[in-house]
Amino acid sequence: MKKSGAAKPAAPLRAVSETARCPHEKRCGGCSYSALPYAEQLRKKQREAEKLLGKFCKVEPIVAAPEPLHYRNKVTASFGFQNKKLVVGVYERDSHRVVPIDHCRIQNRTADRIIHIIRDLAVSFRLKAYDEDLRIGTLRHVLVRTSEATGQIMVVIVTGTPIFPGSKNFVTALRKQCPEITTVIQNINPQKTSMILGERDKVLYGKGYIEDELLGLTFRLSPASFYQVNAKMTEKLYEIALSFAQLTPNDTVLDAYCGVGTIGMAASRSAGQVIGVELNKAAVRDAIANAKRNGIENIRFFADDASDFLLRVAESGEKLDVVIMDPPRSGSTERFLQSACKVKPKRIVYVSCNPETLARDLQLLKRWNYHCERIVPIDNFPLTEHLECVALLEKKS
Repeated sequence: MKKSGAAKPAAPLRAVSETARCPHEKRCGGCSYSALPYAEQLRKKQREAEKLLGKFCKVEPIVAAPEPLHYRNKVTASFGFQNKKLVVGVYERDSHRVVPIDHCRIQNRTADRIIHIIRDLAVSFRLKAYDEDLRIGTLRHVLVRTSEATGQIMVVIVTGTPIFPGSKNFVTALRKQCPEITTVIQNINPQKTSMILGERDKVLYGKGYIEDELLGLTFRLSPASFYQVNAKMTEKLYEIALSFAQLTPNDTVLDAYCGVGTIGMAASRSAGQVIGVELNKAAVRDAIANAKRNGIENIRFFADDASDFLLRVAESGEKLDVVIMDPPRSGSTERFLQSACKVKPKRIVYVSCNPETLARDLQLLKRWNYHCERIVPIDNFPLTEHLECVALLEKKS
């Protein structure tokens, strides 16, 4: 087949300082490749992709990140109590103990600074970490989203109860030290759970969302909205995915697991119609607002389980020319994949953040005569073992 939209060659590598070893790497476990030079990280990921996916087609060279440090635009931290002091950090690997962290090599620097200012303010306001067993205290987590493109910053303070003592004065003090913050939200999560966010939000300052720009489009992001954490690499990821899709004005496209509608809205500029489906209702609300904000009229969004939705599409006989899918790390479902094959799209573009589940799903698609033509690994998550891949599948007669 003709190779349209060839993947860009790996960018020149910026050295990751080997002298700046993270003092928390053994306890945190978040950056399992942090001890390796970046070139070696890429080689390991390339080998892993080839090992898992090479049986389906040739795995193309990995697309490197131009900046392997401080790339995360979404940062979360948890509160704890150690040695009679309030601490903020991450959970120790395989435990519920908080590892205090003053600096993280992959997190946005501004977000890092804001989180530690929040910790210091919490001490001065005499706020306590929430104990989910005793159900006492206030602070559970803090989430910070940043947009390099717009300069907007969201702070989400997660509390164990609706009561946030002195919240108005707290936000005033926070904004005095961090005037760049554009919105502050209290999220209420009383459940005994590993999930960061609960179901209730209370806007304490600003609009309750921020906006980011990607591929020439503007996107609204709420606290719970799924959005890729590495903006620069996401543009490369989506450019490759859209080049694989080879869209025409006559095509109807399904954007499955669509989040806030990023890739679907980018696809709408080349396709005739786009249908986005996403289970997260907050993300769908943002997606609808995003389409309106960008003046896009040839896209529809549905809050639904992707497997259930596509099964109904298959049963109705509705035509889909291209399926673009970006499922969670657990991958798709056999029901979704079988339904996708029943509607007989010309091609399927699979964006994956887990090569293991991608390999499993490619095997299922092969059973239904969709064969993998191209696979490009993309390093969206430097210093970690995680890897994004884009796969192109086409139907064989």
